[in-house]
Amino acid sequence: MPYPPPPRVPSGPRRRSLLASVAGGALLVGCSDGTGDSEEGTAGSPSVVERARVRAARDSRGIVERYDAVLAAHPTLAERVGPLRAEAVRHVEAFGEKVTTASPTASGSTSPSPSPSATVPATEKDALAQLAAAERALADRRAEALLDVPGELARLLASVAAAGAAHAYLLTEGAR
Repeated sequence: MPYPPPPRVPSGPRRRSLLASVAGGALLVGCSDGTGDSEEGTAGSPSVVERARVRAARDSRGIVERYDAVLAAHPTLAERVGPLRAEAVRHVEAFGEKVTTASPTASGSTSPSPSPSATVPATEKDALAQLAAAERALADRRAEALLDVPGELARLLASVAAAGAAHAYLLTEGAR
């Protein structure tokens, strides 16, 4: 036996249609094209992106200082470590800052100014291992940090983190 027709046919949209359109509207309102102030902080504070960029530049300067300290203590490593230091300087510049210390490989009379906290082991092998560990740790921190920043800075952090991991590999490979 067939079911009898409903006593009255509802007019207008059904409940499911209304719920779907409200959910879709909420999704559209929550999206942005990235041109707004979504990256800015409040009350004139620096944005998350700017803080991450400054931190990345500072970390890169720290690695350059470590390279300078190793080169000052072990000048015979200049051929091997010099190109990696030059890359670290380019990383600082990629984050929009400049390195103020001169390259110890550029001229024999230029004395680098390593940071007081950078202690260099007595042997070249240990110095290279320490540099590799510092590069590896920094690459790991950058890989974590790129999850918190959007777009171009995330790509830059990923690229520099990969370069740091490659530096760590190159520094440990020659010691074998």
